[in-house]
Amino acid sequence: MNNGVPFEWIAAVRFLREGRLQTAFIIVGITIGVAVIVFMSALISGLQVNFLNSVLTSSAQIQLLPPDQIARPLFTSGSVVEDATVQRPTQRIVSINQWQKVLDRVAQMPGVLVAAPTMSGSALVTRGDASRAVRVAGVEPESYFQIIRVPQYLTAGRATLSNDEIIVGTDLATNLGAMLGDTVNVRAASGNSVVLRITGLFDVGNKAANEGISFVALRTAQSLLGQAGAVTTIEVKITDVYAAERLAEQIAAANPVKAESWIATNAQFFTAISAQKSTNNVIRIFVGLSVAFGIAAVLVVSVIQRSKDIGILRAMGTTRGQILRIFLIQGGMLGLAGAIVGCAVGVGGLAWYHSLVRQADGSELFPMLIERQMIIITLSVATVTGLLSAMAPALRAAKLDPVAAIRG
Repeated sequence: MNNGVPFEWIAAVRFLREGRLQTAFIIVGITIGVAVIVFMSALISGLQVNFLNSVLTSSAQIQLLPPDQIARPLFTSGSVVEDATVQRPTQRIVSINQWQKVLDRVAQMPGVLVAAPTMSGSALVTRGDASRAVRVAGVEPESYFQIIRVPQYLTAGRATLSNDEIIVGTDLATNLGAMLGDTVNVRAASGNSVVLRITGLFDVGNKAANEGISFVALRTAQSLLGQAGAVTTIEVKITDVYAAERLAEQIAAANPVKAESWIATNAQFFTAISAQKSTNNVIRIFVGLSVAFGIAAVLVVSVIQRSKDIGILRAMGTTRGQILRIFLIQGGMLGLAGAIVGCAVGVGGLAWYHSLVRQADGSELFPMLIERQMIIITLSVATVTGLLSAMAPALRAAKLDPVAAIRG
C-alpha cells in the first residue's frame, strides 16, 4: 500500500507508463472501434426513427377493418346450385359490426394508447370547373389526430372539424384553384353531396397523399356516404410499434374484425429495418472482437517483456493473485480509457455528419439520437472486454516460476 493506493494499481499504472508506445497504440485501436460502434448505432437508430415517422405519419400502427365479404354459390330451390361459377362479390362500403363495443374493448387492451373510429369512402371534390377524385376520411379530431399527426403538417388554417368543414392537401387545393376559406362541393358515389368550407391545408411531403386524401368530421362522412352511425375502420396507436403484429393477432382473435398491422402492410420496409439491426449487431460483434484481440496481444507481449520484473516481484513476496490483478487492471484501464475517448470521437463525428448531410429541402436527414443508456453500455462493455482480454495474459503471468523468470 502507498498513500492508500493498492500495490496492484501502482504496478499496473507503472507498466502502462513504461510501455507508452504500446499503450498509445492499443488506446487508439480501442478508440477507433468504440467510435465506430457509437457512430453506427446512433446513425442507424436515427435513420430508423426517421423511416418509422415517414411511414406512421400517414397510416395507423394497427387498422381494424370489417371481415372480407365471402363469395357464396347461388341456389334456386333446395340444395340445387344454380351456377357452379362462384365469383368474389364487390367489396362495397361495410361498417364494422358493433363497432362501439369493439372500440371500447380495444382501447382498454394493454399496450394500446389511442383507438379512433373513421369512415372512409371515395368522393368527387368540385370547385367551379375543376374536379378531383379523393378519398374522404371522416374522423373525430380529438382521437384521430393523436394517431395521424395532421396538425403537425398543416401549412395554413387549423386542425378542427365541424360538420361543414374540410381539411385538404396543398396539392389538391392547387389543382382545384382553392384557398383557405373557400368552399367546395363534395359528391359521393351514392349521389349525396355536401358543400364544405376549407379550414386547413396540409403537406405530408407526399404528392399522392396531398392530392388524394381529405379529412371531414365523422358525422359528415357518414351522412355523405349514406352510412349513418357506421364506421369502416378503427385506427389504433400502440406503445411498442414493433409489437404491432402480435397485438393485431390478439385483437382479431377476440373481435369480429380483420386486424392489419403496419408491419404486415409494409413488409418490405420492416425487412429493411430488421436487416439494418442485424448489420449493426454484426458490426458491433466484429469490432468488439478486434478490440479484445488487440488488448490481449499487447498484454501478452507485455508479459513476455516483463518476465524478469514479474519474477523479481514474485521473489519479493508478491502473490500470484496480485500479479493476476495487475494485468487485469491494465486490461480494464485500457478498455475504459479507449471507450471514453472513442465515445467522444463517435459523438463528435456524428454531430459533424449530421450537420453536413441534409435533405433536398434543407431539413435534417435523420434525427441525432445520443442515448445515455447506449453510452453507459458501451463504456461498461469496453471495460469488461478489456478485463476478459487480459485474463489469458494475466493467468500466464501469475503462473510464471520466479526463478525461471529471473534467469530469463
